[in-house]
Amino acid sequence: MASTSFKDRNLLAVIGDEDTVTGLLLAGIGNVDKAKRNFLVVDSKTSVSSIEAAFGEYTERKDIAILLINQHVAEKIRPLVDKYTQAFPALLEIPSKDHPYDPAKDSVLKRVQKLFGD
Repeated sequence: MASTSFKDRNLLAVIGDEDTVTGLLLAGIGNVDKAKRNFLVVDSKTSVSSIEAAFGEYTERKDIAILLINQHVAEKIRPLVDKYTQAFPALLEIPSKDHPYDPAKDSVLKRVQKLFGD
């Protein structure tokens, strides 16, 4: 019964810097359907409210299975990222070319550590 609600989740979404988004688009994750994109390129001019709006949209959409977000971008909306607890879409913080991954900042990893009492 629950599987029917997840069967239509067949897209990846990405919120990240230009290099990350371009790489993933070249790998084939891009989808533009009736002006509804599954990616947001974040640069120095992108407002926090735009990032929050994209995060909100992508986490509510029923066609997205996984949301990838550059960790340095997630830092800009950390309270929103930390509050997100849904299983779908799965939220993964990823590194970028200019910003290495820091496990201490990863909200998912923090939750796993809490679960196991570390």
